[in-house]
Amino acid sequence: SVVIAIAASTILGVVIEKVAYTPLRKAPRLSLLITAIGISFLLENGAQLLFGADTKSMDPIVTGQVMLGSLKISKAALLTIAVTIVAMVALTLTVQTKLGKAMRAVSEDMGAAQLMGISLNKTISFTFAIGSALAGIGSVLYLCAYQQASPTMGSMLGLKAFVAAVLGGIG
Repeated sequence: SVVIAIAASTILGVVIEKVAYTPLRKAPRLSLLITAIGISFLLENGAQLLFGADTKSMDPIVTGQVMLGSLKISKAALLTIAVTIVAMVALTLTVQTKLGKAMRAVSEDMGAAQLMGISLNKTISFTFAIGSALAGIGSVLYLCAYQQASPTMGSMLGLKAFVAAVLGGIG
């Protein structure tokens, strides 16, 4: 189920990119931010229609604790740390590949990257796939810690990300 969740998240992210963001390539960045908020509402409300608005209890993926001296650490927390390290290393290695260089070039100057022969569509879709896969991994780790799922469980995380984007600068 973990692999299915990550794969579904990746596919959904690429589909959203093709449907919602590709038509806005030349639009101002604020339009993209507003679209992201709209997609967030669409996903939350769509999940509420499909699964209902109530919280569903999930079977724990990882149970138990590890004793380190007098310190108790849950196995879920250790799993989260381990998976995060692996994901960060994998992302770092990916960004150092040819496709990673293309991602950085498109991020820096889309027009110049296109003039250098970089395929904008492939690069942006790949970037969305990576981001969506990481979101899928994050959601599985979130469920490891809390064992409850609801359509709005990511709302607070999304709000914090939105605040970070606004404070960091939309551009």
